[in-house]
Amino acid sequence: MFRCTVNKKEYVVEKDQKLIRFLRDELKLKSVKDGCSQGACGTCTVLLDGKAVKACIPMMSKMDGKEILTVEGIPEEEKEVFIYAFGEAGAVQCGFCIPGMVICAKGLLDVNLNPTRKEIAFALRNNICRCTGYKKIMDAVELAARLFREGKKIPKENGQWKVGERVHRLDVREKVLGTGEYTDDIEMEGMLFASAVRSEYARAKVLSVDGSKALAVPGVKAVITAKDIPGNVRTGHLKRDWYVLIPEGTTTKYLGDSIALVVAESEEALVEGKKLVRVEYEELTPVKNPYEAMRDDAPLVHSDGNLLAREYVCRGNAEEAIKNSRHVISKKFHTPWTEHAFLEPECAVAFPYKEDGVKVYSSDQGVYDTQRECYEMLGISPEKVYVENKLVGGGFGGKEDMTVQHHAALATYLLKRPVKVKLTRDESILIHPKRHPMDMEFTMGCDDNGIIQGVKASIISDTGAYASLGGPVLQRACTHAAGPYNYQNFEIEGRAYYTNNPPAGAFRGFGVTQSCFGLEMVLTLMAEKVGISPWEIRYRNAIRPGQELPNGQIVDDSTGLAETLEAVKDVIDEYPDAGIACAMKNAGVGVGIPDTGRCILKVISGKLHIRSGASCIGQGLGTVLVQVVGEETGLSGDDIVYEASNSILAPDSGTTSGSRQTLVTGEAVRRACALYNEAVRGKNITDLEGQEFYGEYLAETDPMGSDKKNPVSHVAYGYATQVCVLNEDGTIKKMVAAHDVGKAINPLSVEGQIEGGVVMSLGFALTEQYPIDEKLKPTAKYGTLGLFRADKVPEVESRIVEKAGLPVACGAIGVGEITSIPTAPAVASAYYKKNGIFEQKLPLKNTPYARKKKS
Repeated sequence: MFRCTVNKKEYVVEKDQKLIRFLRDELKLKSVKDGCSQGACGTCTVLLDGKAVKACIPMMSKMDGKEILTVEGIPEEEKEVFIYAFGEAGAVQCGFCIPGMVICAKGLLDVNLNPTRKEIAFALRNNICRCTGYKKIMDAVELAARLFREGKKIPKENGQWKVGERVHRLDVREKVLGTGEYTDDIEMEGMLFASAVRSEYARAKVLSVDGSKALAVPGVKAVITAKDIPGNVRTGHLKRDWYVLIPEGTTTKYLGDSIALVVAESEEALVEGKKLVRVEYEELTPVKNPYEAMRDDAPLVHSDGNLLAREYVCRGNAEEAIKNSRHVISKKFHTPWTEHAFLEPECAVAFPYKEDGVKVYSSDQGVYDTQRECYEMLGISPEKVYVENKLVGGGFGGKEDMTVQHHAALATYLLKRPVKVKLTRDESILIHPKRHPMDMEFTMGCDDNGIIQGVKASIISDTGAYASLGGPVLQRACTHAAGPYNYQNFEIEGRAYYTNNPPAGAFRGFGVTQSCFGLEMVLTLMAEKVGISPWEIRYRNAIRPGQELPNGQIVDDSTGLAETLEAVKDVIDEYPDAGIACAMKNAGVGVGIPDTGRCILKVISGKLHIRSGASCIGQGLGTVLVQVVGEETGLSGDDIVYEASNSILAPDSGTTSGSRQTLVTGEAVRRACALYNEAVRGKNITDLEGQEFYGEYLAETDPMGSDKKNPVSHVAYGYATQVCVLNEDGTIKKMVAAHDVGKAINPLSVEGQIEGGVVMSLGFALTEQYPIDEKLKPTAKYGTLGLFRADKVPEVESRIVEKAGLPVACGAIGVGEITSIPTAPAVASAYYKKNGIFEQKLPLKNTPYARKKKS
């Protein structure tokens, strides 16, 4: 028996368990988030006798006589300061890490109300944030400290929810206090828990599955296998090649494959039951890399062959242009696997809903994608599956595929009870698709003035066990490999191969992160060969309005690459040895694929409700849409309500990917506003009670291989230039990132996207690793992935370039993905300038950030 005090209330505890389980499960203190259960991420941080401690580590037996504080126990007046400070600083994105950050801030400010920036970073060092890049969180702590010191009233927000205003995000309060509901926070009467038994081998034939011993465990309700699936046994985002559960007689594709789904009354029974499921295998030789996969005698990962996709893009005559060039450079490059490492592990809750239906609460990037894959699996009509997003604790592309949603829906459909399915952090690291590793070769020809004459390239991509979005990722890598430059001779071939590695799919940058690294590094070398600066060669070649990209598209007046270069010229002048790189990235799906944004505005109780089936995953979509409505209708923020994405009341607005939602759904909302404005003319909003206004926008483009002279591949492109400045000791002094975003709907959020994207790719360039052993098992824990921490992040300066010319969505171009694209080549170029070593693989080896080899 142990006695402890939690939030000033004393408790007598008999069960010895992890502190996090006592706080979350028994006291219902949901601000304490379960991000890894490994003591690595910091989302479960509490104050223990005034010191910041991760609640997933200590046992209750060690809490005897201790005093514990969670966000719920912070005095109300202090809560309001933190809410204002985090909102004003723009410190909240997905929000999953924020309560832990607030606790660390309180622990610091309770003893030091005037901390230095370095002291703040040190206080936050054990808490990971994957969204913000830490800068704005540290800004928030500084602001909170000042407000506490001065003791003044909290300033009021200006209340102007217009385009261009730096408004606080809609969800700041619930994310700071931890009251916002993520899927794992849900509890329901009679809820069961389910988890999959995973394959023991990357490639093996499943001979038999026996769940009889598991069913004998008290509390185990079912062991579900493939034969229990009433509809399609295979699912998939684009290609239905991914088994929901591997049937007997079928070969596994990777170690994450689900063999059986165990369902139990408690998590303890679930763990015990999973141990007792007996699976008999015939182990087979796995395919370990694309070069094995392409061999004529290679085992087939899938029956239709190991080649998932081939892309060939050709315009002009690159070979002839290069042959006739004054300067030619050819280099090979490699970029590695990368883990998304979002703070919230995948979780879904399903429960019976209406007549023979199922409702799924999910943490994903597209409720209609989840609905489709679930109803196809269940063999029922679409209207019987309802999906609603809870708060999404980060995605970055990693939550586009099915991981837990379909399993929760299946168990609920069969057992007629609520079911929660949650991945452990190790399962998450294994299962969801990663960033594709790519091998690339680039050859560039330039004239004496450094003007690009032609580029040839090739890409080999490891797409892992399943298709996921490997085809479109390869396509983007190839179409963007030409770079944001004005030349007309370009040829590239890309191939993506299935292997028995973990699958690869969407990841922020969507293939362009990889190919940009190769092209920009060659361009930096070319500048040296020509005898001009890396800035100058980019400025001379930069695409400008009215010119043709290498894909043939004539770019519009919103094209601002030259302006982003001009925006960083002062940094280059001050630091001539800085590294520099440029990038472009499409907004919207493009290449002829239907890409529609949809929205319904409905008047309910005198307020205008925004309904759109577009997931907000931390990027602040809800805030953006409210600002568009405020701008177009003149309504105040208090008169506008944003509803969470769902498949019940909101129309399908596509997946949150491709930096598309601000532009595509934003334009749909703008069009709906025009209909509302027409209806409300001469009336009050209350006169329109119950009326709906539907907006739709099709971002129409031309398909790949179009025979048009100047096809429209994408409705818009964002452009960027990033600069890396090093200290004398080789550490990074600062990153300066200039981004052309068209019109910044909310500059505060745009800055946050830039800062977070830059820091994410600093990890890609310098520290992050996703090692896989001989059995094709990932060996990293969350704490060993190499994620940047607050006390190691350099200064990141965002410079927003706004350029008019896009006639939709108030002129806004999505910025979510491009922020991560030019970072790695800018960093690598800076180190090349410093040490003369031209590195062609990531992460870079010859830097102070490189991991030291064990002796």
